[in-house]
Amino acid sequence: MNKAFTKETDSDGDDDGADGASPPIPAGGKNYITPQGYARLRDELLHLMDEERPKIVETVHWAAKNGDRSENGDYLYGKKRLREIDRRIRFLTKRLEIAEVTDPSVHHGRDQVFFGATVLYADEAGEERSVTILGIDEAESAKSQVSWISPIARALLKAREGDVVKLVTPGGAHEVEILSVSYPAPGSAGTA
Repeated sequence: MNKAFTKETDSDGDDDGADGASPPIPAGGKNYITPQGYARLRDELLHLMDEERPKIVETVHWAAKNGDRSENGDYLYGKKRLREIDRRIRFLTKRLEIAEVTDPSVHHGRDQVFFGATVLYADEAGEERSVTILGIDEAESAKSQVSWISPIARALLKAREGDVVKLVTPGGAHEVEILSVSYPAPGSAGTA
């Protein structure tokens, strides 16, 4: 069989989470995202399509002209990188198509927890933590951001300042008290 008709094997499969960075969207769920998160994903997609992919295509084309492709590192690496870029482009395109852009600043001044809220809470030991509830594709745990499908976000959503909610974890159920809720001001750059 001609090699052109064989299936690629480097991490082929479902593009939802092909890069390992984002979990799949829950069945029947929506892909909520802030305007800032949407812009970042769109910018990444455009960068891949307009800058990075054309450079790799040029490298692969040049390397292909150099003879034996089986021992040509530029060709082999270029083809592998091209598959990675194409996989990421498909993933970003799908995620942006189903994205539901939600501006958290519409809740500015409210004390109830919705998407985009920054919540200060205290656990049973009195330790205070702050999290910002964002979209699956934009939350970064290193910045105290959690996705809206995370256990802590699900426990906090729709509660109000002063409420005590139950957080179910693999280690058991815990109670957390919501100390404050804030949102970005309308027209601000947001929390993302």
